[in-house]
Amino acid sequence: MISRIDLRGTSLTTRELTAALPRPQVGVSDAAEQVAPILAAVRDRGAAALRDLAERFDGVRPDQLRVPQATLAAALDSLDPDLRASLDEAITRVRLVHEAQVPADFTVQVAPGAQVRQRWVPVGRVGLYVPGGLAVYPSSVIMNVVAAQAAGVPSLAVTSPPQRDNNGLPHPTILAACALLGIDEVYAVGGAQAIAMLAYGAAGSEPHDGPVLCEPVDVITGPGNVYVAAAKRLVRGVVGIDAEAGPTEIAILADDTADPDFVAADLVSQAEHDPQAAAVLVTPSLELADGVSARLPGLATAAANADRVAVALAGPQSAIVLVDDIEQGLAVVDAYGAEHLEIHTATAAAHAQQIRNAGAIFVGPYSPVSLGDYMAGSNHVLPTGGAAHYASGLGVHSFLKAIQVIEYTRPALEQIGERIIRFAGAEHLPAHGDAVAARLTR
Repeated sequence: MISRIDLRGTSLTTRELTAALPRPQVGVSDAAEQVAPILAAVRDRGAAALRDLAERFDGVRPDQLRVPQATLAAALDSLDPDLRASLDEAITRVRLVHEAQVPADFTVQVAPGAQVRQRWVPVGRVGLYVPGGLAVYPSSVIMNVVAAQAAGVPSLAVTSPPQRDNNGLPHPTILAACALLGIDEVYAVGGAQAIAMLAYGAAGSEPHDGPVLCEPVDVITGPGNVYVAAAKRLVRGVVGIDAEAGPTEIAILADDTADPDFVAADLVSQAEHDPQAAAVLVTPSLELADGVSARLPGLATAAANADRVAVALAGPQSAIVLVDDIEQGLAVVDAYGAEHLEIHTATAAAHAQQIRNAGAIFVGPYSPVSLGDYMAGSNHVLPTGGAAHYASGLGVHSFLKAIQVIEYTRPALEQIGERIIRFAGAEHLPAHGDAVAARLTR
């Protein structure tokens, strides 16, 4: 069911490791060619294109692209009380962590009369994408919205795919989560076309749309499939994005102290997201590898999403990677740069400290990825496809800009004026120096 890659006895560079490790066959670059015409259609035709694309990709033509307020309220009223309690608990924990992330403004006195301040300012408007194709993700509503709210963003728009079984609206649980968080701007738009709508805005095409269906945003965040990730890549620069969050990944670094039942269950838990989901075990223990391999078929067959799990585990993006020892294993998972990295070793906390590249690290046998998906308090919108080498998971910082404020008195400028003039001359930019000299000669 799941392939093996044997790296024992090898000594590979980071580049060679990256090439040897499992990855999906269809990457973001391939998908970008397919989504470019979709982005252009939405940019040029607005809501009319959104309806056409929903009919093509979602099998339904939404009448209401913006969800009515009464529908949001009704979804919350009909939400199962036990599920509502779970959502409330998740919101509380995620808010606690994200409010603690807000950075402090600071002021530095560089010299007498020379002051540099830095203040953090939220962007004005954000678009939050919530997947809704193969599964329903109210948890993603929480992760996106709470982080933006903690940052102080004044305008938030949420978009999620229309559902044929819900009269062309997003899933009721998605709508209920939005209402629970006080979000009243919600759209029944999914996929690459949703990213285009948020980036470019969209003119209305029906009287109830109004002349402008959706105003453009400053930043787009949220996970999605490879086509959503490709769309985010193409609009980057028009808007900011969090990261290219494509199909989910789990990597598990484990030694012979790991419980094979836990490891197998965790691989299956991520494989049920998507046929392209990646499940990777890195271990020096042949006994653990055999134990996990033996358990996976039964777990996969018994899973509610058995077909999806089987395809994901058998795909080129999933494997059991055999290494000589944990030190080599650390190098492997660092080269891989997993979205989610679990560490099941005898000294897991110490090994976690050695990791440089991961979206989030789950330490020890009782910190599964599922915990982070819902109620750890951390954010589950994380970089995939190796983007953890340079990108962070979603957080308050995703919605903030640092603005530096410089204030010098005349004596403070006089103290360094001649040095600035010489510096400007060395760069052959004498007008820069003249701008300083003009102040010092009056």
